[in-house]
Amino acid sequence: MKALRVLLAEDDDLIGVLLADILREMGHEVCAVEGTMGAAVIAAARYKPDLMIVDARLGDGSGVSAVEEILRVGFVPHLFMSGNIAPVRARRPDAVVLEKPFREAELMHAIQRALDVMAPRLLVEST
Repeated sequence: MKALRVLLAEDDDLIGVLLADILREMGHEVCAVEGTMGAAVIAAARYKPDLMIVDARLGDGSGVSAVEEILRVGFVPHLFMSGNIAPVRARRPDAVVLEKPFREAELMHAIQRALDVMAPRLLVEST
């Protein structure tokens, strides 16, 4: 897997720091760690990440709503993480969701699944 520029949207500071460290150890660049819906939307526009990892609940709202707002501008591969994945599944049944707590191997698999969603979009855009 090539190195990615990753935006993290996580309202728990400790989880954000730990996840950023894991991603860096995997060879990725973490362009921002944001704790609110508004900050995540602004950071996505500013950094144009290759991937977003978004907590389902953020400090001022929903991670799902943040992603929906970001996707209005253009598609960015993304995955959600949550201690309770049922609300994400109810709202976005096709979403890639990683349940907390998770292991590094599960994170790597979820990242690959999120990137695989992008592949068909690239084929459609190139034709």
